[in-house]
Amino acid sequence: MISAEQIQNDANEHSSGILSGDWELDFYSRPILEPDGKKRWELLIISSPSEGTTSSFRFEKRCPAGSVNSTWLTSALTEAIAAAQQQGWSEPRKLRSWRSSMRTMVQRAASELGLEMVPSRRTYALLDWIAEREQDLYPNEEGYMAGPLAPPPALISTPPRPLPESVRGDAWNWAELPASALREAAGWPIGFRGLLPVPITIKDDQVIPGLRLFSQTRGLALAGLLGGIEPVRLKVSGTQLLLEAGQDDCWLVSDLSSEEAKHVSDLMKGASEHAEGLQFIAVQTSPEAERFEGFWMLRDQAEP
Repeated sequence: MISAEQIQNDANEHSSGILSGDWELDFYSRPILEPDGKKRWELLIISSPSEGTTSSFRFEKRCPAGSVNSTWLTSALTEAIAAAQQQGWSEPRKLRSWRSSMRTMVQRAASELGLEMVPSRRTYALLDWIAEREQDLYPNEEGYMAGPLAPPPALISTPPRPLPESVRGDAWNWAELPASALREAAGWPIGFRGLLPVPITIKDDQVIPGLRLFSQTRGLALAGLLGGIEPVRLKVSGTQLLLEAGQDDCWLVSDLSSEEAKHVSDLMKGASEHAEGLQFIAVQTSPEAERFEGFWMLRDQAEP
């Protein structure tokens, strides 16, 4: 959960002109054979989108195949922090990493530097950057091997679990907002938040689907707990509304009627085709409340 002290620190950094943001990290092999016949390994870091700035911090560093370990990664992270500070960025509070196979190594390196590693697929900026490199950069490199490099996180095959009681709320409903409204979300009264930039290619009247959760007595606590599970995307499977979260979690939000399931599926398909898969989750004390105790924008990412 985000503490009041952290919120105040964010405000202080913004007023002082210091850029801040969590980091999204990928440390993995690329589809390029080096002259020694071994695959290229790269560390890629990009800052998550931050309110009030269109800037982003990016860092990339190649790693010899024989040096892929937490010691090398710790050294590279130290270098990245120094580079960020030189560019006017504060040290990140969180590192998000979506590859379960690299979880232990990234966790060890982050711990060495006192950084919090969050296993999470809320790495939208990173996956966009990887896709950009796969399309425009790697195919032009000597030693390139055709084929996918770093697809989005694999489809979850484990059965969904009921949403934890602590984050269910008292009631919920399905909602729709125009993209124009989400473009103004930074100015809304929101407690816990996870906003994303709305691309200019999305029309103002494009419908964005979302979920509203209500709790009269513990809305703020519910929002803090929901943010802690790292919501990634909503999806419909059969007649079930599911929430994918964290690195590999899948939660059952509710069973739907056949008509509800079709309606929600159609909305999600429209958002996927015309709004880059944008979705949202809102937490309020009541349907009439103007304040959001929590508000997150999500993205339905393409599956490999």
